[in-house]
Amino acid sequence: MTIFSTVGLFIALSLLVALLLGIITIKPWLKAPRSHSKPVDNQLLDINVAVFRERLAELKTDKDSGIIDDHHYQNQKLELERQLLDAQREVSPMVTPGIKSRLIIMVWVPVLTAMAYLMVGDRTPVFELWAAEDKVGQVADDLLTGRIDQPPAWAIEDGNQLISAMQTNVYRHASDYNRWMRLSELFLSLEATDSALEALSRAYRLSPDNEEIATTYAQISFFANKGQLDANSRRVLENILATNPEHEGAQMLMAMGEARASNFDQAQGWIKRLRDSIAAKPGDHTQALSSLDELSANVVMQQQQASEGVEVTVKINASLLPLVKADDTLFVAIRDVKGGPPFAAKRLPISNIKQGEAVISLSDLDAMMPERTLGSARSDKVQLAVIARISHSGNATAESGDLSGNPVVISAEQNQVNVEINQQVP
Repeated sequence: MTIFSTVGLFIALSLLVALLLGIITIKPWLKAPRSHSKPVDNQLLDINVAVFRERLAELKTDKDSGIIDDHHYQNQKLELERQLLDAQREVSPMVTPGIKSRLIIMVWVPVLTAMAYLMVGDRTPVFELWAAEDKVGQVADDLLTGRIDQPPAWAIEDGNQLISAMQTNVYRHASDYNRWMRLSELFLSLEATDSALEALSRAYRLSPDNEEIATTYAQISFFANKGQLDANSRRVLENILATNPEHEGAQMLMAMGEARASNFDQAQGWIKRLRDSIAAKPGDHTQALSSLDELSANVVMQQQQASEGVEVTVKINASLLPLVKADDTLFVAIRDVKGGPPFAAKRLPISNIKQGEAVISLSDLDAMMPERTLGSARSDKVQLAVIARISHSGNATAESGDLSGNPVVISAEQNQVNVEINQQVP
């Protein structure tokens, strides 16, 4: 199939539609009378004459009955005669245009339509998509349906064409979860994580009971969120474990996610559950059990570091609650009162705030640079301040409209602090 098949079909259909519009435009001319000798329809005139006679008879009756006098009768009769004369105008038939005028209309309607189509916007992407469909459309379908695992060399000469064809194919078969799954694999190979997550979410919504899709979706979401379990990925994992309580991949993700969220007891619980499940299986699982022991020791170390950190209670002033949006981001950080990069910082979704309040732990686990930690700042007797801000854009830098609070200075030994967000950045 060549590019002409799609573009040519489009042009042919467009010309046909434009030609039909041209014919519709000149259709009244085609129906026009061809000569002045054609009789004029006098139906309206006949009606006017009939009305005139009826009205004249009524006037005569009124005059004979004495309702009106002779002078009034003559005036009304004269007015009716004048109206009848005005109604007897000869209607000139429409002059039929010549063949030249008709051809001009039939040619210019398609020409002007084509010019409008091309000049209203840049149609290059449309033509490029058609070219991709004609060249690699079948290859894209074969890849998305599993008939082939790798595209032929000629099909990947222009990677953008294959990607465009695959995306178009998936949207054309939007209810096929397997196509969405394979499209996500393509995006992952291109390191387009956001697009892969979108494709996976479509596949999961179409087939929520498919364990493979659910696990992959939870894994990619987990690592895309830098090892954090958001509400969506947590819900997906809970659904997997509800169906298959011994699912090792889901248990491992829950363990790492709870540890990252500083829920250390829950993390250790998942590690123990996973360890018991693996140990109960026949065979040698020394390496897997050793890895779990290392993970457990790492969670203990993180718990120790967190205990040496600062527990920050963030509250939002009631007057500012209406300004908080569902997609806002909460930033909490500890920094030098003199400024500079923070020693510990967290970026959290606004959903962490419940009823206008959230409790957040900041420690060396939240250091932005290995050499700039909260512990080192305390050892150096640096005067520290805790700040909290709600960002509408998600940017780390404060912007107009963001909600913030005054920095709260803490001592080197202090491990608890309250911060109130009570103002809007001008």
